[in-house]
Amino acid sequence: CSRRRRGSWVIQCVTKHLNLSLHVDFDRNVIRGKVELTVEALEDRFSALTLDTRDLKIISVSANGQAACFNLSPKHSFKGTPLEITLPFDLSRGQHVIVEVTYETSPSATALQWLTPAQTAGKKHPYLFSQCQAHHCRSMVPCQDSPSIKHTYYAQVSVPKDLVAVMSAVRDGQEVDPQDNSRIIYRFRQPVAMPSYLIAIVVGALESRKIGPRSRVWSEEGVVDKAEKEFSETENMLKTAEDLAGPYVWGQYDILVLPPSFPYGGMENPCLTFATPTLLAGDKSLSNVIAHEIAHSWTGNLVTNKTWEHFWLNEGHTVYLERMIGRCMESEQFRQFKAMGGWKDLQESVYTFGANNPLTNLVPSLQDVDPDDAFSSVPYEKGFALLYHLEELLGGPEVFMGFVKSYIQMFAYSSVTTEDWKNYLFTYFKDKVDILNKVDWNAWMFTPGMPPVRHHTGEMQTSCGPAKDQDLSSFKECDVKTLSSHQLIEFLSLLLQEVPLPLTHVKKMQEVYNLNACMNSEIRSRWLRLCVRSKWEEAVPLALKMATEQGRMKFTRPLFREVFNFDKYRDEAVRVFLANRAAMHYVTAGLVAKDLKVDVTKTTSL
Repeated sequence: CSRRRRGSWVIQCVTKHLNLSLHVDFDRNVIRGKVELTVEALEDRFSALTLDTRDLKIISVSANGQAACFNLSPKHSFKGTPLEITLPFDLSRGQHVIVEVTYETSPSATALQWLTPAQTAGKKHPYLFSQCQAHHCRSMVPCQDSPSIKHTYYAQVSVPKDLVAVMSAVRDGQEVDPQDNSRIIYRFRQPVAMPSYLIAIVVGALESRKIGPRSRVWSEEGVVDKAEKEFSETENMLKTAEDLAGPYVWGQYDILVLPPSFPYGGMENPCLTFATPTLLAGDKSLSNVIAHEIAHSWTGNLVTNKTWEHFWLNEGHTVYLERMIGRCMESEQFRQFKAMGGWKDLQESVYTFGANNPLTNLVPSLQDVDPDDAFSSVPYEKGFALLYHLEELLGGPEVFMGFVKSYIQMFAYSSVTTEDWKNYLFTYFKDKVDILNKVDWNAWMFTPGMPPVRHHTGEMQTSCGPAKDQDLSSFKECDVKTLSSHQLIEFLSLLLQEVPLPLTHVKKMQEVYNLNACMNSEIRSRWLRLCVRSKWEEAVPLALKMATEQGRMKFTRPLFREVFNFDKYRDEAVRVFLANRAAMHYVTAGLVAKDLKVDVTKTTSL
C-alpha cells in the first residue's frame, strides 16, 4: 500500500486491525485461513492496495462483502509475492474498508515449523510454532508485513482436541469447533497495536503452571516443571522493569518453552515470550534472557524500529534495559560483567563478518539484503556500547535511564527511525548539546567494524588464568570451583579470543575441571568450541551432537563453523548438517548452509 512520489515512498493505506480464523491441519502441514483486514485509506480516490504474501495460495478476496479482483505479482527471492487487490469502489481519505482474504499456507511456509511427534519432548503428538521476525508473517497471513505499521488483532484457531493453541495475545476462551467436534477453537485478543512480526502461534500438547500474578509458563509435560522453577523470578523482573521504564501495558506476561529446534534464545512475542530450552540450566543462571524479552515489552514492542535498518533501536535499547534490570536485581558490578561479555560477543561478530563489512554498521543499508542474513550481535552490542558511552558522557545510569524512559513515553505505540531517536536525544539533553556534538555520530552509525570508543568496564577479574600457563601442574580443581557460571562463561570466552590452546592444555582442563560433564549450554558450547579449535578429535562428535540436538543459532552456527574449520573434519561437518537439515528451522538451516559453503539448491541430500 505504498507508491513512489518524488523519489520517496508514500504510504497510501494502513492496517488498523486483523481478524483471523485459522484451521491448523497437521495431516497436510498447512493452515487454512481467513483474514479480515480493517484498512484505513490515507488519500482520496483510494481504490487499490497491495499486501505482502509468500508462498500463499489465495482462494478469494472481497471488500466490504463484495468480490474484489486480485492478482499475484512476480515472486521476489526473499520478499515473496505481492498480492495486488483492486477494490470495487473508491474510498476517501480517512475511510475504512474490510478486506477479506481466504487462503492456505504452504507446507514449507518460512514462518512455520511443523514438528513430528518424534521431534517433541512427549513423542506422542505433533507440534507447530511460528517465528515471524523479521518478515516471515507474510508466509502465514496476507498482511502489510512491515514494522512501520501497527494493528490490533483478534483470532480464533481450530486445532485437534488433544492439543492446545496459544498466541501472542490474551486468551479469550475456547469451545468445541461447531464444524467438527473432534476439534477445539481457541480464541485470542490483542488490544494493543503491534507490528505483524509479533503475531505468533504455537499448537502442541501444552501444559501450564502459574508463576506469578500475571504470568504462566507453558511447555510440554516433561519440561514444564523445570521451567516453572527456572523462571520463578519473572514477576520480580517485571516489577523492576516497570520501575525503570513505566507501566507494563500488555496485561499478561507468559513464557513458552519451545522444542529444541527454536532458533533464538528468546522471542518477545507480546503476552507470550518464546524461550529456548537451552535456558533451563537448573540454577536460574541464564534467566537474563527473560529479562531481555521482558525489556522488549517497552523497547521493540511498544516503541518499534520503523525499518530493519534501524534494528539497533529495538535491540540496543533492550540490552541496555536488560542490564539495568540486572543492575537493580543484582549489582552494578553484575551489569559491568555482562557488558564485558557483550563486548567480546561484538568482537566475534565483527571478526566473523569482517571488519570492513557494511553489515557491521550500527545502521546498515539493507537494500536487496535479506534481514535474516544480517542478523548478528552487532545491533545488540554495538547499540548497547553507544548507549553506555552516552550514559558516561551525560551523567551516569540514573540520568541516562531518565532519557530512555522519556523516549519510551514519547514514542509509545509508534515506529521510529534513528533520526527520530537522535533528534529526541538532542531535545531531551538540550543543556548538553555541546557534549553531544562531540560524539562522532558517523563513526558510530555508518562505519563498519568495532565502535570508535571502548566502554570503560575495566578488565575481568577472575582467579583462574592457568589455562595459558605452560606448567600443567598448576591446573587445580579449585580454579573453577570458586567461579560462578557467569564467570566461567566469561573465562572461556576470553580463551576463545586468543590463539588456540595447545591440545595438552585442553586435555588437562578436562582432566581437572571435567567440563564435558557441564550441561549449562553457554559453558558447554564455549568449551566444545575451545576443544575443537585445539584439534582435539574426541570433541568433534560432542560438538556436532550439541549443534544438532538443539537449534539455537547462537550455539549451532559457531559449533558447525569450528568443526568445518578443522580441515580433517570439514566433510563430516557438511555430512552431519545435510543429514539434519530437514529437522532444522528454516532460518537456521539457511545460515548454516552459508557458513559451510553448501549450495542447498544443488544438493538433495537430507
